[in-house]
Amino acid sequence: MQLIESILADAAAVTAIRRDIHAHPELCFEEKRTADVIAKALTDWGIPIHRGLGTTGVIGIVKGTAGTSERAVGLRADIDALPMTEKNTFAHASTHAGKMHACGHDGHTAMLLAAAKHLSKNRNFDGTVYLIFQPAEEGGGGAREMIKDGIFDKFPMEAVFGAHNWPGMKVGQFALKNGPCFASSNEFRIVIRGKGSHAAMPHNGIDPVPIACQLVQGFQTIITRNKRPIDAGVISVTMIHAGEATNVVPDSVEIQGTVRTFTLEVLDLIEKRMKEVAENLCAAFDAGCEFEFTRNYPPTINHPVETEFVRGVMADVVGAENVQEFEPTMGAEDFSYFLLEKPGCYFLIGNGDGSHRIGGHGMGPCMLHNPSYDFNDDLIPLGATLWVRLAEQWLSQPRR
Repeated sequence: MQLIESILADAAAVTAIRRDIHAHPELCFEEKRTADVIAKALTDWGIPIHRGLGTTGVIGIVKGTAGTSERAVGLRADIDALPMTEKNTFAHASTHAGKMHACGHDGHTAMLLAAAKHLSKNRNFDGTVYLIFQPAEEGGGGAREMIKDGIFDKFPMEAVFGAHNWPGMKVGQFALKNGPCFASSNEFRIVIRGKGSHAAMPHNGIDPVPIACQLVQGFQTIITRNKRPIDAGVISVTMIHAGEATNVVPDSVEIQGTVRTFTLEVLDLIEKRMKEVAENLCAAFDAGCEFEFTRNYPPTINHPVETEFVRGVMADVVGAENVQEFEPTMGAEDFSYFLLEKPGCYFLIGNGDGSHRIGGHGMGPCMLHNPSYDFNDDLIPLGATLWVRLAEQWLSQPRR
């Protein structure tokens, strides 16, 4: 493993920043303190900053001194926390009730800060590295909002790269995949309007409950009979709300859930068929139908050239045997918005099995979105080294 010595030397100080951010989690678009911490560190290291993109985003600008090239590359870390209660009780546990860094965004921020400090002192590259500290990944679409605010107009870059820690994968390993790696995230809400009646005299009304039961089952035929078997897609009904009393047929049933796909073509098909099935099934039973479908994050699709470039950098840092092929997940990631605008790659860094957690951790597993999770600080020098080598090698190669 080829780690940069100056980053190793600064690891304890950056770890302290990471734990401070962990102790003070902020939700999407509320990351004012977090942004202040990031901005102060960058400024102290002589790095110019720009604030306010996506409400609370911070951009660090590191220009090389090895030439006059206008080439640039973007490195991104997310900075927001989750609306959940932490079960850990160690010293850097959350001090904000109902808020927790349970996905490691504090660690992603620390890795990029560690890289920033090294780059600020070692500018022997030709071009610019943009350090993107992005708010609101957890449901807020912060990447989309930064794009709306003109990130790629204000800071032109050839490519953009992002990373996420991955529990269960060994520290010292990376994983990536060309093409789709994270799914699109979408939500639906359907209200079936029936006609209430006494439960002993259901013929006097229109019962929406059996319609809802058939609808839930009918949706699965979209997956098994309308979609090609080789195309990935998931429809999950996660909420059904109906009724207030055992002897009353309710007026309505509300159904909610999520849809995940790896391509927009499959998503278009599923949304179209869900609407048709819902409206026609309700009509068959003389019931009304309200159908809402909300598209949140698009699929995260890595670009082939940039993915192979990252694979090569990883091999240089940890050896080819520690660079794994990532198995795609139906989870979602808003780095997808950046990849719709610019070529790039989103990859994973192993967070270990949880044995790094100090005394006072919760009894749950060290998994993402778990109240006992904590980021592995051993990743900070490794992730920072990769960011530095990635930026240096990108700017040293011929323009793609």
